[in-house]
Amino acid sequence: MTRVKFACGQKVRSISMANLQVTRHRPDNQDADRRLQGLGGVDWYDTIDNLIAGIESRSYGLWTVDQKGNSVWVVVAKRLNGRKYLKTEPDGIEPNNLLALPRC
Repeated sequence: MTRVKFACGQKVRSISMANLQVTRHRPDNQDADRRLQGLGGVDWYDTIDNLIAGIESRSYGLWTVDQKGNSVWVVVAKRLNGRKYLKTEPDGIEPNNLLALPRC
């Protein structure tokens, strides 16, 4: 079971879903490298660090729909400085799929 927060941090509940659909994002405007603060779905939200840990531990997977209507997986990537972040698998679509989602 993983603890995730509803509606951009308002409530907390436990879920046991294998895969979560990402439908919105929360940007971190103070972050120069545009790392997201969190991602959410219809009835869940969590911070990027918690989501990275969940993906790396294989507790769940995250996916979203790109602008062409294709399902794409969200994966953990690492910058040259070692800082981890989330992105979608390459699909040839610009701009960034996660940043193109509605804001949380």
